[in-house]
Order: sequence, then C-alpha cells, then structure tokens
Amino acid sequence: MPSKKSHRKQIKNQEYNKTISSKARNAIKDAKKAINEDPSSENTILSVKKAVQSLDKAAQKGVIHKNNAGRRKSRLMATLNESSNKK
Repeated sequence: MPSKKSHRKQIKNQEYNKTISSKARNAIKDAKKAINEDPSSENTILSVKKAVQSLDKAAQKGVIHKNNAGRRKSRLMATLNESSNKK
C-alpha cells in the first residue's frame, strides 16, 4: 500500500497527465475527421499539424512514450497520404 504522500502525488500526476493526453486524443480525432471530410484542404493540414504538436508535447512531458507518439504520428500521416491519393 502506498504512503499517503505518494498517493497524493499519484492523484496529482494523474490529473495533469489526463489533460495532456485528452488534448492529444481530441486533436487526433479532429484530424481524422478532417481527413475524412476533405484531405486536401488547408483546414485538414492545420488540424494534422496540431495533432502532431500535441503528440510531441505529450511525449516531451512524459505522458506517453516517445515511440508511441512517433507511431501515432506515422499512422496519422499514412492516413492523410492514403486519403489524398484516393481523391
């Protein structure tokens, strides 16, 4: 059983990490939605850039692993390239 102090710290870190990870997830969701609507628009490119930045920020803060962020960025870019080639 953790000590009281480590438990308080764990709760505080969970709240901090939750905000960063939810921002990253929401940015990815918005980017995928924009890709499905119109892959070649300026809005789509901006939303993908925002998603990449939020993933980089989460990795920098230690919320997600660096390789996890890279994998998610790679998949997002592959989705963008695939959909832009189809249309």
